[in-house]
Amino acid sequence: MIPSVIAVIISYLLGSVSFSVLLARLLKGIDIRQHGSGNAGATNTLRILGKGPAILVLVLDVLKGIAAVWLGRWLGNGSEWIPSLCGIAAIIGHNWPLYFRFRGGKGIATTIGVMVTLAFGPALWAGLIAIIAIILTRYVSLGSLLFVGFTPVFLAIAGDTGPYFWTSIIIGVFAFWRHRTNIVKIVHGKENKLGSKGGKRVV
Repeated sequence: MIPSVIAVIISYLLGSVSFSVLLARLLKGIDIRQHGSGNAGATNTLRILGKGPAILVLVLDVLKGIAAVWLGRWLGNGSEWIPSLCGIAAIIGHNWPLYFRFRGGKGIATTIGVMVTLAFGPALWAGLIAIIAIILTRYVSLGSLLFVGFTPVFLAIAGDTGPYFWTSIIIGVFAFWRHRTNIVKIVHGKENKLGSKGGKRVV
């Protein structure tokens, strides 16, 4: 029991490492949450710092989710719930980071890492739908919501209605809550598109 609790706590602390905030401070001496969309994630990093830093943030945020799940598997004594809870904890840490006054990102990259590690097949199919949507609409937020929306659907189709399914539902609720303003903007056609000048790039 104690190792499992420790694993969840460490996962939250790991998730709280906001690479977008740290990289913006390191490269430009700015708080990225005060620029562009105000979000501490890869998409806003792309707008403010450019492609290289954005790719790095994306990869590191995904790795947070992967690491959290594997930590849960290592210390979870064979339970499917412990790696699931560790994944959720990492996403909570990313969204509400302890080290940065609980102002973080929207957790999609970390969610990708978590769900791909927990349920590769369903997450892959959901990811393909998300990528197609982003290519067609250039709305990253729409693709993100489709990913978290379709992952539990494909899990159910695969016959998995256990811990991973319920984890995907919980994560989906987080994602839709964090994207509530984006949903309104999409409906009204005011959402920033990928590649558009949604924020002034810091040079």
